[in-house]
Amino acid sequence: MDVIGSATLVLVVLVYFAIESSERKVRKEVSRRIDRLEDKVDLLLKDAGLEAPPLPRQDEVVALTRAGKKIEAIKVYREATGAGLAEAKTAVERLT
Repeated sequence: MDVIGSATLVLVVLVYFAIESSERKVRKEVSRRIDRLEDKVDLLLKDAGLEAPPLPRQDEVVALTRAGKKIEAIKVYREATGAGLAEAKTAVERLT
């Protein structure tokens, strides 16, 4: 490979990693802000004396969790809510 080709390849790799790092920071910030918003909604519901509406198929998820079938509970949670894997795992773990 000639010098120009090598320099171009290095530049492309550096740009890729810069973009990836920037996107990772944005995703982390968005996730943090969503968590804060969820906490605020929970506080508002509690202050108003209201309960959050139950999740679809929540009884099934709880039953699977109590039966030690965590993976199945995560699958059901994801199907019912459209949540991602990490979010569903966190939600199911909160039930235990």
